[in-house]
Amino acid sequence: MSNETNETRKYTKRRRAESEQETRQRITEAAMNLHGSIGPAKTTISAVADRAGVQRATVYRHFPDEESLFEACSGHYVTMNPPPDPTPWSEEREASVRRRQALTEVYALYARTEPRFENVLRDAPVVPAMAKPVARRRAYLAFVVDALIAGRRERGHARRRVRAALAHALDFPTWQSLVRENGLKDAEAVSLMAAMVESAGRG
Repeated sequence: MSNETNETRKYTKRRRAESEQETRQRITEAAMNLHGSIGPAKTTISAVADRAGVQRATVYRHFPDEESLFEACSGHYVTMNPPPDPTPWSEEREASVRRRQALTEVYALYARTEPRFENVLRDAPVVPAMAKPVARRRAYLAFVVDALIAGRRERGHARRRVRAALAHALDFPTWQSLVRENGLKDAEAVSLMAAMVESAGRG
């Protein structure tokens, strides 16, 4: 067998793998876009295939079920829209500064990604395939609350109130209610929620 034949086969194999990866990426992005426009509950495999320009069988070859497709979609979306990193907040000694930084960055994320957040949270209870992405979101928010409550002096019931206030302030529906439904600016919503958390600590 000639070296030329070997190289040709290697090239063909590499191009086939690249084509498969490109197709998988196109399918993932199609599902992600549909989640943002119509929501997971209405995102069918047929709709994903149409948006990606492939056959249904091609979608199933790359993603055998909705859970694997939605996992890939969620992972790709988070890569493109990463949630704020709590590390800088954890390093800030002043609790009030830490709290405002967190709320400002989380609210900015909500403002940038509102349609998808709204659709996913609306549809998650009726779409089992969304269970893992939603669980990761909850775990992230719990981690943020831990980062913000660290070092506070409250104990017992007062600490539980602060934790509840922080969880409420950081939640997407809270931001949407304050900003979209009641017309506050993001900075005003941050100030209001920061004051609420501080008040919770005083009881």
